[in-house]
Order: sequence, then C-alpha cells, then structure tokens
Amino acid sequence: MGWMLEKFIWAFLVECTFLSGLSHSHQASKYAFVREATSAPPILSYDYIVIGGGTSGCPLAATLSQGARVLVLERGGSPYTNPERINIKNFVNSLADISPSSFSQPFISTDGVLNARARVLGGGSVLNAGFYSRASSEYIRTSGWNESLAEESYKWVERKVVFEPPMLQWQSAVRDGLLEVGVLPYNDFTYDHLNGTKIGGTIFDNKGNRHTAADLLEYADPKRISVYLHATVQKILFKYNTGKRRPEAYGVIFRDALGVMHRAYLNTNGKNEIILSAGAIGSPQLLMLSGIGPARHLQAHGITVVLDQPWVGQEIADNPMNVLVVPSPLPVELSLVQTVGITKFGSYIETGSGLSLGNSWSERLQNIFEFVSNQSGQPSTFSSENKQSVADFVRYLSNPTLKGGIIVEKITGPRSKGHLELRTTNPNDNPSVTFNYFKDPEDLRICVEGMKTIIAVINSKALSKFRYPNLSVQALIDLMLLIPMNLRPKHVNAAYSLEQYCIDTVLTIWHYHGGCPPRKVVDHNYKVIGVEALRVIDGSTFYRTPGTNPQATVMMLGRYMGEKIINKRFFSGHKSEGIN
Repeated sequence: MGWMLEKFIWAFLVECTFLSGLSHSHQASKYAFVREATSAPPILSYDYIVIGGGTSGCPLAATLSQGARVLVLERGGSPYTNPERINIKNFVNSLADISPSSFSQPFISTDGVLNARARVLGGGSVLNAGFYSRASSEYIRTSGWNESLAEESYKWVERKVVFEPPMLQWQSAVRDGLLEVGVLPYNDFTYDHLNGTKIGGTIFDNKGNRHTAADLLEYADPKRISVYLHATVQKILFKYNTGKRRPEAYGVIFRDALGVMHRAYLNTNGKNEIILSAGAIGSPQLLMLSGIGPARHLQAHGITVVLDQPWVGQEIADNPMNVLVVPSPLPVELSLVQTVGITKFGSYIETGSGLSLGNSWSERLQNIFEFVSNQSGQPSTFSSENKQSVADFVRYLSNPTLKGGIIVEKITGPRSKGHLELRTTNPNDNPSVTFNYFKDPEDLRICVEGMKTIIAVINSKALSKFRYPNLSVQALIDLMLLIPMNLRPKHVNAAYSLEQYCIDTVLTIWHYHGGCPPRKVVDHNYKVIGVEALRVIDGSTFYRTPGTNPQATVMMLGRYMGEKIINKRFFSGHKSEGIN
C-alpha cells in the first residue's frame, strides 16, 4: 500500500493551480498556427510577443489577436499529440513522467518539498486536478479589477472549458460529512467563492477528456497569431530611445529544439509590447536573466544590469497542504476535486478518490526525487529505513488498486512568503526557490484547524461506510508518517502533535504565486515599473492565491487584460488605461 499511497497522494496533490472544446482527434490539425519553433524564420516581427503559452498566456494571446498580430513562444510541446495522455485515467502517469517530452519539470524547493513547473501549451491546466472555482468578490475588488469585466471574462473562459461534475458516491459522502461537521451553509453547484460547502466546476468532461487553457486559442484569429512550440526564450532585449530615460523592451532571443537561435522584434509602433506569462517561477527568472532584478545577484552571475529591481523574485509563496488517506472497504469512483469546504477560519477542504495505481509508482517517485536531487544538490530521502517502511506499509494494506480516497486541507493566503534566486544563467535550469512554509505562525494555526476538520469528516456518519471500523484516525496519521513524501525530517511527536504533523508532512498543492509583486515590480496595469513596453500577466503578480484554486482566475486574467490592452489600442485617445 505504501507505493499505492504515494502514487495516490502525488497524483491528487497536483490540484492547482497546476483539454478541449473540440474533439481531441482533430484539434491539433485545427490549430494550423501552432508549429514547432524549428520551422520559425531567423527573424520575426509582431505587435505583441507573449512569452509563455500557459494558463494565462493562451487566453491573453487569443484576445490580443482580435486586433493585432501576436507571437506566442512556448517552451513546451502540445497537449494534443496524444489525447489519451491527458485523459483523467492517465492523470497519475502524466504527473510522474520526467522524460524530456514530459509536460512538467520537477523541482525541489529549499524547504525540501517536491514541486513542478508546467512546460506545455496550456500550462498548469494540462496537469492539474481540474477544479474550477472563481476568486472571491473581495479578492477581485482588492486586486483593483473591474467587477463587470471580470465577470464577463470568467464567462468567456467557462463557455469553452468548464463543466458540472457528476458527483458520485465518494464526493457526495465527503460533501455530506462537511455539512455534518458544520462547514455551512450548503451552496450547491456554483463557480462562486462562498463560505460553506459547495460543488465547483471541473475542466474534465463526462468522458474524462481534459479541457484547458490551450482550448481558448479557439477564440484566436488564425490570421493574426503564431504559436511556436519548444521555443525557449533566452532573454528580453532592451534599448534606450532618444529622449527617454528608461530602457524599452524591443525584442527577444529564443532557442528552438535543435539549439538554433531566433530573434523576434516588436513592430515599430509605440503601442506594441512584450508580455511575460511564464508563471510564478518562469517570469521572475526570465526578468533576472534579462537584467531586471537585484543588481548584486545579477552581477554575481555575470548578467548586465538593465534595472536594479530588488523586488523581483521576492514574496513568492506556496499554499501548504496536508492530507490524510482514507482506505475504504468499498470500491469508490475515480474522481478528482469536485467538493470543497470553504471554512470561516481560512482552510479549504478538498478530496479525490479511486485512482488506479500501477506497480511502478514507488520506483518512479524515488526516481523523481533522486533526479531532482542530483540537479539541485540536495540529498535523497530514500534511505534503506524509508524503503523498509514503505515495504511494511505494502504488506499492511496490499491491493493492486487503492480503494478509498484522500482528504486535503489548503490554507488561505498564505502569510508566509519566500524568494526565488538564479542558480545558473541557463533558462532551462530551475532557479532556487524558498517558500518558507509555516514561517508565519498563523499559517500553522490554520493548518491545525484544517486537520481537525478533516478528522471530524473522517469520523462523520456520512463517511462511515467508507471506513474500516478497526482503523482509527490516529492509525491513519501514524501510517502517513511512514511515507517519504518530502525531504523534511520527521519527528516522533508528529503522531501526537498536529502542529508537528503539519510541519513534517507538508506538501504543495501547486498553487504557488508571487515573484513579481504588484506595486513593487508591476503597476496596476501589470506594466513592469521602470521600463517601457513590458508587462507581466500571470500568477506571479498575485498577492495571494485567489480562492480555493487559482486556474479560473489565471485564465480570467489573461482574457481580462487582453481586453483592456486591445481596447486601449483602439481608443488611444483616452488619457488612462486604468483598470477600474
């Protein structure tokens, strides 16, 4: 059961932030404007250059193409080449893939937690557990967004990629358990962020096909957009124009899959821009590689400083997540996140169930840890004692398929923040990322309250038929401590202290954000402060994670800002592009 438990947890835990309105059988050919970067000419010119064809970049580029010529440079491949690969049945295997053609690039934070960056057209929406839920009204107002345009932008996304989930037995039981223990009121099926228990949307259709941000390219004007795959941007180019004191972005250098360098320039027009949509890891990393960041840090790597900007890479955060696995005497459906309990104390409770697990998972998880550890210089956690613990767990609950589910809690915010730094000047390499999980004691308090809620749900009448009567919750906690889910040390008192349990067993829910904080790196229009013709539009600009799951809001933001930018382009007589 150890390897099965590991596989089940790692599969489910990708719910995140980290495809298709058309049938998968013909969508790749429908997008004639999506091509390999090896086919790109040596020099290109466009009105907008979007770096990153991810969860924000795809809706942004599709919208901009309605009024301008747009180039999208995506470092990964296409999710449409093998439709079965992104079906819900292969959710686990896609996550575990660390081959050069995989959709994710694993990394281990300095906190000792395994994480991943998307590298595929559609970004994290190609990898995640599919849950779709909007940000709260308070988050929208605090972000300075126009509420009417935000609502319209959400609906624009939802028409293509979002569905109501089927809600079978496991998800229904957890929903009823949440209501039984007081996570009230019941808000039924809704995309809105409301305190209580609700059913959210999903980007999986009733056949298990995944629909993602890449599908939003269906909105694009095919005559005005070009998307190049396996196009890794090396740096953004800057110049100084006569009469302007600030550097101005005017082009990029990118490398194709064969290592050939290409250059893309902005057309000569004061309205044209380069837009970074490379995500919370990629956007600050590429700003630094291009000379925008803390001067001393850049100089230490031999990078010419364009702008000394000490906030680049700062205030990066990842919502800590902790879990309990619930083995069941009854078979349960295959489900990812559908039910969520939005508590008043700041924890979100989510669940998944019934993933089919292959016998190779323990070995593959070990390979991931050791592969990334070798790259980062961090030691592997797979000691002989750990392997023996997993083997003991296998004997304890041996079954070729995990019957049961897991229940997780994610804290809001979080208040704890960290930073990102370059390791090398190679854009393919992961930077060094520190999230500082639970540095703020309030985060730890919320985690403990969340774990108490999970325990209450497991003990509820609603979930009783899915429980082994002689397997206590304490036994489940003890069993979790046997599994080497991260590289952090384990403490014997973790079994008796929920605080220590939270610290020792913390995992990512793949909802990291920050690194280009608002009002410090970007202004209220997402323009990079101190330079011209450059914006950042993605989750790196979020001051905290939006609601239970960020993907809805990341996609919305791409559409929202695309509308703002293109409208400004046509009505440039206005004095301000203000977001309000």
